[in-house]
Amino acid sequence: MANYKTKLNKIKAFAFDVDGVFTTGDVMCLPETGDLVRTFNAKDGLGLRIAYMNGYTIAIITGGQSDSIEKRFWPTLAHEVYMGKRDKAPVFLEFCKKYNLEPEEVAYMGDDLPDIPVLKLCGLAACPSDAVQEVKDVCDYVSEYPGGKGAVRNLLEQVLKLQGKWILNPPEYEKWREGKESEYREVYKTKGGGA
Repeated sequence: MANYKTKLNKIKAFAFDVDGVFTTGDVMCLPETGDLVRTFNAKDGLGLRIAYMNGYTIAIITGGQSDSIEKRFWPTLAHEVYMGKRDKAPVFLEFCKKYNLEPEEVAYMGDDLPDIPVLKLCGLAACPSDAVQEVKDVCDYVSEYPGGKGAVRNLLEQVLKLQGKWILNPPEYEKWREGKESEYREVYKTKGGGA
């Protein structure tokens, strides 16, 4: 784990699990519909936006399947959202091929057993501080933050700051946001923006 910083310069893309990474892992089931409700950390979201705006390719690879996951991430925060994926390694390799990435150019953050095959394939294996021990054992970097409490932002900041791309220009951000909100409304036919 001590040498993980040597891998940061090679990273061109990010892939993430959702539950236990972007969230605390708590899921509330609505009694009327059975829909699963998650809460997401806004700072993680801004970190994704900065990475997206600065040219990094982003994928979500999750075993969860919910409209809320898709609407949270696509198209405003991620290029690809793969849901209902228990076998994540083939999906990860598909993502790499689609975007002409070598696996060693992608950082992946996961927290539980289904993430281990991808963590063994990617260039920088990372996890939140409250990941299961088996995941920690295969990771290059264990964040000081737990899932849903800034672990994603912590990873993004380290990579982007080292590469000189931790930049948020307010006028450019506003323009990008407007474009993404328009795209989001077109995709989901809503009045509100998703970015």
